Amino acid sequence: MSFFTLLWEGIKATSIIEWLAVLSSLTYVVLAAKRMLICWWFAFIGSSLFVYLCYVGHLYIESILQLFYVVMAVVGWFSWKLSKADDVEIKTWSFKNHVLNIVVSGFVALLLGFIFDHYTLQANPYVDAFTTCYSLSATFMVTRKIMGNWIYWIVIDLVSIYLYTQQDYYLTAVQYGIFTLLAIYGFMAWKKEYKRQLS
Repeated sequence: MSFFTLLWEGIKATSIIEWLAVLSSLTYVVLAAKRMLICWWFAFIGSSLFVYLCYVGHLYIESILQLFYVVMAVVGWFSWKLSKADDVEIKTWSFKNHVLNIVVSGFVALLLGFIFDHYTLQANPYVDAFTTCYSLSATFMVTRKIMGNWIYWIVIDLVSIYLYTQQDYYLTAVQYGIFTLLAIYGFMAWKKEYKRQLS
């Protein structure tokens, strides 16, 4: 059976919960790229559904991440809604901040991967820990409107395609393929707006 046949069969067998989770999450990313406040409502719905899906799929670290997303959806909504005029603009991080984030997130990912590999039935513990830890910092960057968040998401989304395919969540894997394209779009859109701010 070819990869695409397997993919199609997997998508046809997708549950309604996964469909709703995927559609809500895709809507969130599109609206976030456009910097629309309502994006956080869709983030809340999609993440809530993925908490369940990841748990039953033995992706425990990812389930914890999705629970974090639920909380961050609320934080993001209030952060964007209550932003003062000088906080609305897109910002950038220094090279030092990015290096610090990469090192700290990488260390925590290795630690989490080791713990879940040795003490749980976690599937793909190190890969799951990688996507989880870097997603945490990238989500924080989105709430603060840090432009570089989209670069992190491109890498995270590509790794997530592999992670979800391994657990037979084919529609979710397709979602992350679309997320990769949307992250590229989001980066270009925010970069264009950032340049406009500087002019």
